Amino acid sequence: MEIKTQIEKAKQGDQTAFTFLLNQYWNEVYGFMLKRTENETNAEDITIETFSKAFDKIATYNPEFQFNTWLISIAKNVYIDMLRKRKSSLFVEITEEEDQKAYNVADTTPSKEDELITEQNLSQLLQYIKELKPHYQEVIQLRYFQEMSYQEIADKIDEPLNNVKVKLLRAKKLLAEIINNRR
Repeated sequence: MEIKTQIEKAKQGDQTAFTFLLNQYWNEVYGFMLKRTENETNAEDITIETFSKAFDKIATYNPEFQFNTWLISIAKNVYIDMLRKRKSSLFVEITEEEDQKAYNVADTTPSKEDELITEQNLSQLLQYIKELKPHYQEVIQLRYFQEMSYQEIADKIDEPLNNVKVKLLRAKKLLAEIINNRR
């Protein structure tokens, strides 16, 4: 019942619901892709792209199917697309129009993770950030230390806006886990 409620809230644009769904299903989608790709970086990239697409298209989710099944089918398609791109080795540029269509999962209300990050001693926080994978370190640095907008980060790292939002959600969750584990 909780999942259906969160999905409905996410359809209304509720940031907390998106975060809940990301946290609830990340390991399942990531684990599924890790078995197929046998590469942590590819599995993580596919998982980020999967949630990005899922959040963008959440209004099309059909509740007759399990939510995790829907996510896994998106992940399979992302993986197939990645394999096709590698085979053709053509660079496909995301148009600005497609980028603008990206579902806005941004919310300015500080999350529990944001509050944890803010209250930490800066030098200690920097040590924790160094424990993250480099691409998570980068989005945290750009967002919280250089105070860039989501769009500025997307432009700087040349990734779709939705991917940046998902990476930041994931980076904040991982950083909060590191901080909590050290307390």
